[in-house]
Amino acid sequence: MKFENTGFEKFKADLNRLDEVMHDHGLIREGQWDYERVTYDRKFELKEGIFYLRAFGYAVEGDVGAHKATIQLMTPLLGKYYYPHGVEYGEGETFPSSLVNQCKKILDEVKAEIEKFAE
Repeated sequence: MKFENTGFEKFKADLNRLDEVMHDHGLIREGQWDYERVTYDRKFELKEGIFYLRAFGYAVEGDVGAHKATIQLMTPLLGKYYYPHGVEYGEGETFPSSLVNQCKKILDEVKAEIEKFAE
């Protein structure tokens, strides 16, 4: 599920500041990066299954591995995890409305903080 109209796509932000803000809201980068891309994940374990809120970005300047990069954010997604295949974001997926609302709230809070320092 795409979270359209969040405004994330208009932000370019410093990687280190972005890491801090995302972490404060439970979105963790861990090993989800290469030298040009980042993925921040927050895991939700519900009776309906395991879900991931994901925020993506790519480096428009610098190097993620060197912790010196400017990241262009992309549209956040919500996906459902299926063992052993991975996360599905498709149209046929059903997401609990309480989870969708919680994710929207998290994204709104993250956006409010990023707006303070983003380009």
